[in-house]
Amino acid sequence: MITLGDQPQVRSRGRIVTIGDHSIFLLISGIICIITLALFLFVYYLNIRDAHAVGKRREAGLHVNSFKEMVQNIREKGFPYMLLIPSIVFTAFLTILPLLFGVLIAFTNYSGPDHLPPKNLVSWTGLDTFKDLITLKSWSQTFYGVFAWTIIWAVISTVTTFGVGLLYALMINYRKVRFKKLWRGILILPWAIPTFISLLIFRNIFNGAFGPLNQYLKMLSISPIPWLSDPIWTKTAIIITNIWIGFPFWLILMSGVLTGIDKELYEAAEIDGASTLNKFKSITLPLVMFSTLPLLIMSFAGNINNFNIIYLLNTGGPVDSKYSYAGSTDILISWIYKLTLDNSKFNVASAVSIIVFIIIAALSIWNFRRTKVFKEEDMLS
Repeated sequence: MITLGDQPQVRSRGRIVTIGDHSIFLLISGIICIITLALFLFVYYLNIRDAHAVGKRREAGLHVNSFKEMVQNIREKGFPYMLLIPSIVFTAFLTILPLLFGVLIAFTNYSGPDHLPPKNLVSWTGLDTFKDLITLKSWSQTFYGVFAWTIIWAVISTVTTFGVGLLYALMINYRKVRFKKLWRGILILPWAIPTFISLLIFRNIFNGAFGPLNQYLKMLSISPIPWLSDPIWTKTAIIITNIWIGFPFWLILMSGVLTGIDKELYEAAEIDGASTLNKFKSITLPLVMFSTLPLLIMSFAGNINNFNIIYLLNTGGPVDSKYSYAGSTDILISWIYKLTLDNSKFNVASAVSIIVFIIIAALSIWNFRRTKVFKEEDMLS
């Protein structure tokens, strides 16, 4: 954990002369030792506390359980804790260990090709990776550009799917519309189709050379649109695709909310002379927002990490010469993917992951704290 190894692997004429230290194995072993020590110290603390309690009972002349009574007490009262022990161990080594490893990598120089074990050692670099992301032009330009598009994408994709879902829910729930179940069934079909299949279909639809959309434009004597080769048009295509995939969820959710709104509220508003727009602004929208705002916040956080639609539609392209290992439509999560699997920049990817976590956690906590649905207040206050 301190040195991450002293002796690199030595090769001569393609043969390994000295096996050397593997920095990543040493780091993982060190984390395992720290977690094991923490569990041991926790159990040891419980033992000391229990021994202290037994000692005080003995000094006070009270009854102290024998070994047989202790076993019986564990069977009667400690059974839930015994069942929790395996889950605690699995959580420590299958959840906490990878998280700690991912965080610690950001404070090393673990990246290719100069710092990939076992040929080369990895060493601690402190906050240098974070400083490079902010100050070094080759990294900062990419980070700021990708970060800005990530926030814009998360806001637009959340608002558009929410808005389209609400619009269709209002249309279907309008009292003069017939066959409501039929329309709901038709409009929910995009949600029933696997996302991967939908993305492949839209990838072909927006294809600049043989896509049906551009073919129809040619028939109308309109110049083909570079849907997947121009940055602006690619972002437009991504947003359109996301609306198609995401609006059915909000449609079904808000249909249920609208059905549950007391009709007497609308009748009272009509008696007071309120217009349709006023009824929507004063009754429908506040009640819908009250019920769906927590999910809206979660949707925003999910869209920040919406890897599938960004990568599977156009692999984050088209290429931008100003960016390092990122395309024009890459968001932070797809950039992290390219940094790790395609370019072995593990330390930079880890640093970006930490920043993404801080952003999502901060925005989510701030929004949840401002949401009335989590406070003991009147719904219409």
